[in-house]
Amino acid sequence: MQKIERNAPCWCGSGKKYKNCHMEFDEKLRHFEMAGHIVPDRGILKTPEQIQGIRESAVINETCLDEVMAKIRVGMTTQEIDDIVYDTTVRMGAIPAPLHYEGFPKSVCTSINEEVCHGIPDDDHVLQDGDIINVDCSTIYHGYYSDSSRMFLIGDVPEEKKRLVQVTRECIEIGLAEVIPWHFLGDMGDKINQYARKNGYKVVREIGGHGCGVEFHEDPFVSFVSKPGTEMLMVPGMVFTIEPMVNMGTDDIFQDEENGWTIYTADQKPSAQWEIQVLVTETGHEILTNWSRLESERIHG
Repeated sequence: MQKIERNAPCWCGSGKKYKNCHMEFDEKLRHFEMAGHIVPDRGILKTPEQIQGIRESAVINETCLDEVMAKIRVGMTTQEIDDIVYDTTVRMGAIPAPLHYEGFPKSVCTSINEEVCHGIPDDDHVLQDGDIINVDCSTIYHGYYSDSSRMFLIGDVPEEKKRLVQVTRECIEIGLAEVIPWHFLGDMGDKINQYARKNGYKVVREIGGHGCGVEFHEDPFVSFVSKPGTEMLMVPGMVFTIEPMVNMGTDDIFQDEENGWTIYTADQKPSAQWEIQVLVTETGHEILTNWSRLESERIHG
């Protein structure tokens, strides 16, 4: 970190003198860094203005998923889901973050059954009775990014699939309890992995959460198969996603060679994922993409 004089303005933009703002904070970070731990640089930490912008983006993000929840049904195509997300996002003055992102052709990801993530909506994928689907929505509003996803049960879903969806949601709860300032991302990842394994499932290793807020994908990468006391130190001002992808069978995956995006389970068994975006605060955490909405999951006939 660049050294700042005690009486100089603080780097965070608060207008306060450094000694009265982030000097003690930086000294604490330096202590962890000297002990060999990974610490966030200043570019990762969000200012109060940025945090408020992310909150406002998150309202639109959740409204999109509420609209999907109200309309999703057996017989709907994934393109219809994409239309709902696009129309709602644009109507509220925002931009769908996935649209044209590194060539992705649609406004939302729709991943059904054995599709782990990055499913591309189209007119050919029709929701069938017994499907489970993850709808992953990302939003840009006034330059600020929000990101969350929900699982939906379509029609009469077998109990084994319902259980996978429920345990994956519980993994989020388990991990969220570990989002504590001055603890490590590895603490959270380990708890999620252990809980999934205890219930007979495997967590995808290659894909994880990420920083998010002023860019779509920021540092740090958030693993959900990590070890306690490892990975980046969580400190106030960090914003990242918690989004474990939990497989009923193997944790091996492969990418669709034709579209270059969709990820599948290697054994074709189902996968589930919930996603929330969280801010580390002075006393714990704040859920930016509304956690209570996860309670809205239900069966759609």
